[in-house]
Amino acid sequence: MQTEQTSTPKDSEGNNAPDHRARRAVTVFPVLVLLAGGLGLLMPDTLRGGKEAVPYLLGVVMFCMGLTMTGADFRGVVRRPWAVGLGLVAHYVIMPGLGWLIANALGLSPQLAAGLILVGCAPSGTASNVVAYLARGDVALAVSIGTVSTLLAPVFTPALTLLLAGEYLPVHAASMMTDILKTVLVPVVAGFVLRTVANRLVTRLAPVLPWVSVVAIGVIVAIVVAGSAKAITSAAGVVFLAVVLHNGFGLLLGYLAGRAGRLGERGSRALTFEVGMQNSGLAAALATANFSPLAALPAAIFSVWHNVSGALVAAWFSRRPADD
Repeated sequence: MQTEQTSTPKDSEGNNAPDHRARRAVTVFPVLVLLAGGLGLLMPDTLRGGKEAVPYLLGVVMFCMGLTMTGADFRGVVRRPWAVGLGLVAHYVIMPGLGWLIANALGLSPQLAAGLILVGCAPSGTASNVVAYLARGDVALAVSIGTVSTLLAPVFTPALTLLLAGEYLPVHAASMMTDILKTVLVPVVAGFVLRTVANRLVTRLAPVLPWVSVVAIGVIVAIVVAGSAKAITSAAGVVFLAVVLHNGFGLLLGYLAGRAGRLGERGSRALTFEVGMQNSGLAAALATANFSPLAALPAAIFSVWHNVSGALVAAWFSRRPADD
């Protein structure tokens, strides 16, 4: 959840930092998503019918993200175009490529392979900037990369999915682009505009925004799991392995990209999470709408795992010097 706001406290370098409510929401998030997934397994017939609500729920998440954006997020892009550009290239090269490589290495079925690749082609995760803060990384850089990767998603996500997943399943890139415009770009822009014209009102609502996003993503996961409940018992093991490898290598290569690009320790920590953490809620919604509920299973598992791994890596980073 993008949570950088004008009223938030400062981090150790003077940058705006996510407040304690957002940090608590990110900490609790994996537990709530696990419970949601369990509910989907226990009540598949009841929840499966909620498939049509998934794009609207994702729209709520992205609207909340837009509400937390400020002009500072975009000014950061202008001030440091090299760092933001490096982060975007790393994100949209490393994660899609890893998805394709891992799907082939594990011999995933066409539906699961397409779903894993689609996760890799999604923009940065909505909790990545909070985790970057917990890791004592460069929060301003993380927010800038996450913001721009989301705005570019209508072009990059369908194009990369067509390129890499087209060998597994038919990919209707134009339809996917339309879905992203409706469920991501329009809500984000609407939220940003509302934040701009009604900043005081949005500031008062800020404490509940992370929780609204958490609940909405939890419901998405429950619906996705319910839709593929019969296949989960046979596929969950290999999908979990694929997700762990995808996320783990993404975090590692994101950090190494930052070091290779000479962004320093704090900048490299920011890239770690902007590369390795994905907007898996978007991937789940797109997989459900464009492929099948089974193809959305990697995104559902990724929703839980990348928050767990992100928190663990952030805790490890926080105990080590952040000096460049």
